[in-house]
Amino acid sequence: MMKQCRQHSFKSLPRHQQGAVLILVVAAMTAILMMAALALDGGHMLMNKARLQNAVDAAALSGAKTLSQLEGDGTAYLKAEQAALATFTLNAKALGNKELLKAMGMGTDAAANFTIVEFASSVYGPFYGSSSYPSGSTAPASYVRVSVPSYGLAGFFWGFVQSFDDSDLGDKAVAAIATAGPSPTAAPCDLAPIVVCGVNNPGTYFGYEFGDLEVLKTAANDESLANGNYQLLDFGAGASTVGDLMAGGGHTCPLVGQDVTTKPGNTVGQAISGLNTRFGDYTGDFKKSASDYPPDYVIDYSKVGESPALELTDAGVIEYSGTSFLVQSDAGGNIYYLTDGSARIDLLDYQDWKDGSDTCMANNGVGCAENGAFERRILKVVVGNCAGLKGGATQVPVLGFGCFFLVQPGVHAGSDAQIFGQFVKECEGDGVAGPTPATDAGPQIIQLYKTYIDNSRTPSTDS
Repeated sequence: MMKQCRQHSFKSLPRHQQGAVLILVVAAMTAILMMAALALDGGHMLMNKARLQNAVDAAALSGAKTLSQLEGDGTAYLKAEQAALATFTLNAKALGNKELLKAMGMGTDAAANFTIVEFASSVYGPFYGSSSYPSGSTAPASYVRVSVPSYGLAGFFWGFVQSFDDSDLGDKAVAAIATAGPSPTAAPCDLAPIVVCGVNNPGTYFGYEFGDLEVLKTAANDESLANGNYQLLDFGAGASTVGDLMAGGGHTCPLVGQDVTTKPGNTVGQAISGLNTRFGDYTGDFKKSASDYPPDYVIDYSKVGESPALELTDAGVIEYSGTSFLVQSDAGGNIYYLTDGSARIDLLDYQDWKDGSDTCMANNGVGCAENGAFERRILKVVVGNCAGLKGGATQVPVLGFGCFFLVQPGVHAGSDAQIFGQFVKECEGDGVAGPTPATDAGPQIIQLYKTYIDNSRTPSTDS
């Protein structure tokens, strides 16, 4: 007898297993949303951090450059602060920085309230704000530090992430800090073939101070090199090369500590006519045009009739032409002479030239010399150790490089030459900055540094 198969009905899963897939889906979605929050908000933070860092970098460089240009000005750090804030504001207004501009605001003091600008005589500090910087300090400000402590950002999924964390993640914000200042670098390569003699005089640049009026064929009437040399240097062969070099076509880059060779011989005609192209004068022995060597933006200078006003007497003093009035300069970069009645008569000088250059550039070239070029009247020359040296082809050790403002065109008087210049600063180089700004010697450029946040030289993580 066959047994019948017992049929069993299918039973549903236990009720406690219902919804398990939903839990997995919710967990996965939460993870996906948190990853989205990290990607979107994190990317947003990184982008704005980069934009903010670019803005403070530019502001610090602008402030440091202003300090360098205003060397000798006791209030340079105040003008540097204005330059840094103005540069930061321009960056905040740039395309793509709408959030930064909104955070900073549009008021008159918006940038000053949003950023901190500080100054120091050393890249390592201590740094002071403009209101607390020790005025008249024997170590004037050279380095600028610009910082934004907190730049608040809009959150996309930031609040969602916070809801899953009991700890306080804090508001979404970024910060940035930058320090800029001078650094030694390779020698400038557009040197004029002239050497001026330097001496070891603490507190000066080898005996030169801002505004000093000098005759560049000698240094402060130093006749340790024979007059027949004219203090020209042998940077190439032939008189035309001397003219090119004096006009600004130099490519020789001697280093501090190396020797340069003086150039005897009568090439003064080429030298002076090449130099005077910087004033828009293309007459004389040097046959080049404005297309080869343009004039400076500002070519005005003091004259007596049609002749330059300054002249060097046989006694080695600088007088106002046609008189016995001694021409002098002061620490502010002003040139003047006193009449018999002791009335002060000001002459066109570095400060006048700088004001004129700033004005014509601000007016998009209006008031500038036709086809002019920037700072053509700043002459870069070798500062050498002339101690014990005489005439002939002499080897002169290089001490450094000085930037001199050409007060007037060079004068060719017989077999002699007279070139009058005001010392402005140690020349900036054309190469890559050196690694140890506190100890390196030589010409300088303006660069960014790792920011140190205390006197123990602790580097900031935001620079």
